[in-house]
Amino acid sequence: MGMESSRFGERPAQVEAVLKAADVLLRVAARSVVEVEDRVTSPQLRVLVLVALRGPQNLGAVARELGVHASNATRTCDRLVSAGLLSRREDLVDRRYVQLDLTEAGRALVGTVLDHRRRAIADVLERMPAASRNDVAEAMDSFAAAAGGEGIEDGRFTLGSGG
Repeated sequence: MGMESSRFGERPAQVEAVLKAADVLLRVAARSVVEVEDRVTSPQLRVLVLVALRGPQNLGAVARELGVHASNATRTCDRLVSAGLLSRREDLVDRRYVQLDLTEAGRALVGTVLDHRRRAIADVLERMPAASRNDVAEAMDSFAAAAGGEGIEDGRFTLGSGG
């Protein structure tokens, strides 16, 4: 245990426990993506969740979030507009600025994904002893706070809006 103990402090069992829980949460996220993969690609879902969590975006913000060139972001968003999941509106003052927002269908699709995740997590919580549920929730809050409280808005992995 010498090497592991020095690398992870005196908490290798705690690290492993958190990794196991994280694995379960990632499986929950992955299963919810499977539910909508016949309608949107992974990058498209990332765009929809970004807009759902942060509000209307422009193409530059989408390109930065996806880590792609503006032309790739434009193609991704064009497909979402064509599919009726995203709306595009030009700014009246600056015609170069395009505002992207969710349509009702886009909002419903993101809602389906996030609801699936919440249901799956609730199901796991229900299988736990009742006395442990609050402890787990408090521990997870504390863990998130220790990490800076910043969640992820990548639609493949985010588990909710935080609110």
